[in-house]
Amino acid sequence: MSHSEKEAQFFNTIANRLGRSRMTSPPPQPVRGVPDFWKMYNLSSNERIDLFIKNWEMLGGVAKRFSSPEALCSYIAEVVQTFEAKRIIHEDHALFQSMYQDSSFNGVEMTIWRKQEESDLLSKAAHADIGISIADFAIAHTGTVVMTSAASKGRSLSLLPTIFMAVIRTENIKTRMGEALQDINKWNNGKMPAGVHFISGPSRSADIENDLTIGVHGPGIVHALILEEETKG
Repeated sequence: MSHSEKEAQFFNTIANRLGRSRMTSPPPQPVRGVPDFWKMYNLSSNERIDLFIKNWEMLGGVAKRFSSPEALCSYIAEVVQTFEAKRIIHEDHALFQSMYQDSSFNGVEMTIWRKQEESDLLSKAAHADIGISIADFAIAHTGTVVMTSAASKGRSLSLLPTIFMAVIRTENIKTRMGEALQDINKWNNGKMPAGVHFISGPSRSADIENDLTIGVHGPGIVHALILEEETKG
């Protein structure tokens, strides 16, 4: 019996057990993508922020709001002291430069993700206690942070450190996933980034005997740091 005959026999058996004739052509698909009402669904800025925080925290993440970069960096210093962090790796962004003048970070090894040997950066990220990067978007309806990779922020920033902190500008919190994807699709004439990562709370795995374990394949602690003042960089 040929492969095609075996395949036909397999699907005929399934159809018979379902008590119906086998379909040999695709069913009609009158609607593609999300329905129109969902495309029109939107929330105000405050509603988006509140819903994102609610869903992010329900997924096990920590969310904080800040009115200035100085307040945000002070909070990072508190986390460093709480967890006795010794190694930080962060995106190459002006927002994080104030950490180098803050005595709270004395004795902390600071690595900037920029033009260095990739193997060195990967090693630094793998051994970092905290990774910090600017999020491209956050999705209110799913409690998701969207991270794209670039020369100034490799994907390992959000994947390898023990703790990951995503800094989110309020104007980049979207209501729906589709809004973020549409914006990303417009970048560089439709050329997608090398990596687009969707982070919804800490890393989870239930591969072994269905026991849920946190932090196996990524950071076990994730912070969403919402900056209400526009940042430059």
